[in-house]
Amino acid sequence: MSTTQIERQTGRHPVNVGHLVMGIAFLGLVGVWALIQSDTVDGSEVRWLLPVPWVLAGLAGLLAIGISGSKRWTTRQTGWVPATEPTATEPTAYDDDITTDDITTDTTVLETDEENR
Repeated sequence: MSTTQIERQTGRHPVNVGHLVMGIAFLGLVGVWALIQSDTVDGSEVRWLLPVPWVLAGLAGLLAIGISGSKRWTTRQTGWVPATEPTATEPTAYDDDITTDDITTDTTVLETDEENR
């Protein structure tokens, strides 16, 4: 009986950037809310404080994308196969299905009741 060992991947798991950004934004907004509720920040300072969690979350997202590397977003291509297009001499499956009898040149007018018009 042969035994094969499955290699376990170790190290860090891939970061879901969307979850990271929204989590940081949520924690930042909770922090802003806590500052407002504790009267640490008054109404005039809220104007510049509310965008801070969104900016920090965006920076964290950009940093996470930069750290995760470009290998995550690229596709691996192993070879090049030229596309073959049918030439005029090669019949295609579509050409075999059509005959001159299938071409409709006239239309038929359907008679309908007056109430259905």
